[in-house]
Amino acid sequence: MDRYARERVNMVDRQIRARGITDQRVLEAMLAVPRHCFVPAPYRRAAYEDRPLPIGEGQTISQPYIVALMTSLIEPGPGDRVLEIGAGSGYQAAVLAGLVERVISVERIPSIASGARMNLERLGITNVEVVVSDGTEGWAAAAPYDGIIVTAACPAIPRPLIEQLAEGGRLVAPVGGRDVQDLIRVVKRGGKPEEESFGAVCFVPLIGRHGWQE
Repeated sequence: MDRYARERVNMVDRQIRARGITDQRVLEAMLAVPRHCFVPAPYRRAAYEDRPLPIGEGQTISQPYIVALMTSLIEPGPGDRVLEIGAGSGYQAAVLAGLVERVISVERIPSIASGARMNLERLGITNVEVVVSDGTEGWAAAAPYDGIIVTAACPAIPRPLIEQLAEGGRLVAPVGGRDVQDLIRVVKRGGKPEEESFGAVCFVPLIGRHGWQE
């Protein structure tokens, strides 16, 4: 066990399970992934604290509870194909990698994408592909997706993401203004999106053709 193992146990018990996340597979994935490996060295001692942390280029790694909540809301299955919009440091993708068959992570900033790839490779995670592109366009080449997680704030859910979501698929995204958003889950039924809100959140803005402008 690495020296951060006890901190991961405390993180899962106090920050995630205590707030109502009960999906055992998600809890085990959060225990298994070493979050400190996805945090820049100056912030590593705070890796398991209940807050987001900067990773460079104005981007952040989300707080552990939010990662667990968004993961549980897409109800990941072992054979699922999942699209992540906003690779960040690769942490969310690493959590998903242990729960689904394949993850495509789209990142618009090349240096951030490169860092995510290196973090994932160091841990031997091979079922995640990080691509550089406009995340608001999704990634049609591997569609349809059983789950889609958007890790940046959308003024509205980008239409291409709805189109790339499989029938019965689940999409989770923070939707609203640049400062505060609602965490929205969409389930696609009969080709149409059905929405449900899971409370207020705060994410960096999603930049792109179907998102915010820089």
